Formats: sequence, structure tokens, C-alpha cells
Amino acid sequence: MRNESIRYLIVPGWQGSPEDHWQTHWQNSLPNSARVEQADWLTPRREDWVAALAEAIAIDDTPVILIAHSLGCITVAHWAARAPAAALRQVRGALLVAPADVERAACAPALRNFAPIPRDLLPFPSQVVSSDNDSAVSAPRALELARDWGAEAGILAGAGHINVKSGHQRWEQGFAYLYRLQNRMEQHALRRACPYFPCLNAPVLRRFWAGVCHESSHPFRPAAADLSRCGKKSPEHPRQGAGVRRSTFATTA
Repeated sequence: MRNESIRYLIVPGWQGSPEDHWQTHWQNSLPNSARVEQADWLTPRREDWVAALAEAIAIDDTPVILIAHSLGCITVAHWAARAPAAALRQVRGALLVAPADVERAACAPALRNFAPIPRDLLPFPSQVVSSDNDSAVSAPRALELARDWGAEAGILAGAGHINVKSGHQRWEQGFAYLYRLQNRMEQHALRRACPYFPCLNAPVLRRFWAGVCHESSHPFRPAAADLSRCGKKSPEHPRQGAGVRRSTFATTA
């Protein structure tokens, strides 16, 4: 996943991301990166913001990783709730930083038209990063959103809204969460390619990839012993018990 065929799409929140914001630094550092530009950063309208995101994704057919902050995270959730299947397939993952709780009592009136927040499972791997002292979302609420979206979650100590005001200009620590997301994307792709993925250990997976990478004329079939841990019947019946449930929630410090 770490190659130039991926397009990184920066999705800023309310009032945009200024020059010293980490999203701007990341846009200048990551290859093939671009930014969603909104017509009105100060008085956002949900329909307009979702439409701008959809247009930015569809500008070409390159696979996309979304890197969203604050209200941008909520915009991603609204877009995913209504986007067509082809557009959803184009998005390979989303890093959702400091999602703004637009349903909270103290939410700015300008943002309330983004409520209610979609609670549907996101159809692509996602990583939520929030803080234990963010005025825009409490840590329990951020964990709740992550669980609903099927995202992994990381809660930082004393990081505020993870923006310029909280001292996060370059935020190089955040790249660790981007790399973690990309690893999940690779696992997600492997699950789709191999129905036996949840049952296989590293040596067996290496045999699988060897067959894929060398375009072997002999299709990969794991031994029955390799499948015993999850109750699959045999490699001769690959559809038996082949349903895979994606792990949807983990909390990291």
C-alpha cells in the first residue's frame, strides 16, 4: 500500500487547516496528496461539504486514503452513508482525527446541521485518533463513534483537539497511525483475496503470497491441519464456513 498509486486526500474541518496545521504539513510531505476545498469554511452546509468530498474522490479513479480532521471526519461518515458502491470501493481507508461531536450540547450552531452523525459501519478500514481532553468530543464519545464505524481507536493524553492550538503542527507521531491504517488495509485486501485468511499462520500465508506473486498455475489450497483452528471442513470445500467477520474495535494508548 505504501506506493505512489495511492492518492492521499486531506479533508479539513471547520475553518480549514492553516499553513502551520499538521494536515498542511502532511499534504506537503506525502506523495500524490491533495486537499478537499470547500466553498465556505466558516458556515459549512452538510450537503455542500459532502458534495465537495465526493467530487474530490471522483476526480480520477486512483485509490484513495482519506485523512480527515474534526468536522472533516463527520463529512466522511455522511459521504460513506450515501455514496454509490463504486465510489466506496475507491476509498481504501480513512484516518479520522479528532472527530467533532456535532450532537453535543455545546456544539457551535454553525455545525449543528451535520447532526445526527451517521453510525453505520464504514465499508473500508478506518482509524480514529482522539484525545482525553478534546473540547469537541469526549474520549468515551470518540470510542463510541469508533465502535459504530468499525474503526480502531487511539486516545492520546492531553492532546486537545490535535490542531495548531494544541501544539500539533507537524505531528510526526500521527504517521504511526497512518502506517497502522495501511497495515490494516493490506490485511483487508488479503482477506478479500483469500477466504482462509483468519485461520492461517505466517508460513502458510507466505505460501499463499508466493502463489499469488508468481501467478502459479496451481491454485493455493491450505492443508486441512491449517484450517483446524477455526473449524473449516477442508480445502476441497472452500465455501464451507468461509464467512469472515472483520475485527471492528481495538483501543490503544
